[in-house]
Amino acid sequence: MSAQNVGSRDGHQAFRLHMVTWNVGTAEPPADVRSLLHLDSQQATDLYVIGLQEVNANPVRYISDLISEDSWSHLLMDTLAPMGYIKVTSVRMQGLLLILFAKQVHLPFIRDIQSTYTRTGLFGYWGNKGGVSVRFSFYGHMLCFLNCHLAAHMNYALQRMDEFEYILDMQDFDMYNTPQVLDHKVVFWFGDLNFRIADHGMHFLRSSINNGRFNLLWNRDQLTMMKKKEAILQEFEEGLLCFKPTYKFDRFSETYDTRAPKTWFGFIGKKRKPAWTDRILWRIKPKAIDTEDENRSTTSSADDDEYPIKVTQGTYTCDVSYGVSDHKPVIGTFNLEMRKKVETPLVTLTVEGRWSADEDATFTYTILENFESSTWDWIGLYKIGFKSASDYSTFAWVKDDEIAANGEVVTVQMSKSELPLLAGDYVLGYYSTNMQTLIAFSPTFQILESQQAVMEGLVPENINGHEK
Repeated sequence: MSAQNVGSRDGHQAFRLHMVTWNVGTAEPPADVRSLLHLDSQQATDLYVIGLQEVNANPVRYISDLISEDSWSHLLMDTLAPMGYIKVTSVRMQGLLLILFAKQVHLPFIRDIQSTYTRTGLFGYWGNKGGVSVRFSFYGHMLCFLNCHLAAHMNYALQRMDEFEYILDMQDFDMYNTPQVLDHKVVFWFGDLNFRIADHGMHFLRSSINNGRFNLLWNRDQLTMMKKKEAILQEFEEGLLCFKPTYKFDRFSETYDTRAPKTWFGFIGKKRKPAWTDRILWRIKPKAIDTEDENRSTTSSADDDEYPIKVTQGTYTCDVSYGVSDHKPVIGTFNLEMRKKVETPLVTLTVEGRWSADEDATFTYTILENFESSTWDWIGLYKIGFKSASDYSTFAWVKDDEIAANGEVVTVQMSKSELPLLAGDYVLGYYSTNMQTLIAFSPTFQILESQQAVMEGLVPENINGHEK
């Protein structure tokens, strides 16, 4: 349920989070990811967090992706931007990719964004395995998302645990109150965690799956088994595994591995057993109090009685219709119910007068609250439907000789030569260089058709209500 239409309970609001984890097996993206993102759902999403593993990272592709967005990011932005979602940030380490999108209305309240990564592959020197994370403050609540790709194969369950604990130890943030992952109020841990289903033979596995009796496999799922003896795992929650194991499928099919792969020396290898390798778990700090209801609801406890947070999982499933990879994507939806600690933007932006490319335009901004502003901050003009902070039509630097004081109304001009010639709906956005994000928006306004556009034949001339 979107925060905009949920009823307030003692000031609490529910924000809907949609998460995806998918090992894409170096494949190019499919033509359409609407069903993956539940874009036809009646419930509006507030935040999208998408974690991919094995994004194509051959040297030529990886270098080109550093210069411009990779093909998966392009598709996600192209799909979500028309629905009003803006890419807030992303972090990439070789094939690991983590991207955060949010509705525009939330961006001024997503602050203190930091990301990091940890390599575990090949003794920590190669980034084919490891973890990437993004942390941020959401209306004052500290959230962290950790996307991992851990060691493969049945016999490496203990190594997977070692890698997870190593990632938690190694990742740190330049934040006094949340220097490490587990210091955050809510942590989501997800990815291709590579835990397998132990002991059961292939026939029993496939029979249980085909008959929808997934519960027969739960007690031999390595991650479930580990939770019984690893204290750190006991702090994490996970929904019931009421969906097909997501690995390993023949590509472009809903059939589990039928090939007999060849080993390096030409011998025939074993078929991969189905497994729930791809998972989404969460943890509330301090250790959550379990409430055994059907929605897997947990509530934070004593350290923050005034601003508790409740996480309720809605959907936990996979989408078997996608076949570009030998993994199926896993989808988790959550309601984050909380009271906002922060409700005032740091800056206000006001558009003055009518805007068109026929004359210079004027706007003002006012800093409402102290933050680490910079003379390198800038204000961009964004057409509604924009994809990210860099997707501006034009921009103007903020006051360039000194940093504006609190409450000071600063007037800025944009040259008419920089303005769009055609009519459209726009917003102004204040970009903070130190925060690396857009922290304020003006109300939506219209830029009018310019006379120059008519003269240049970009639009038909309108005479007495009829196009000439």
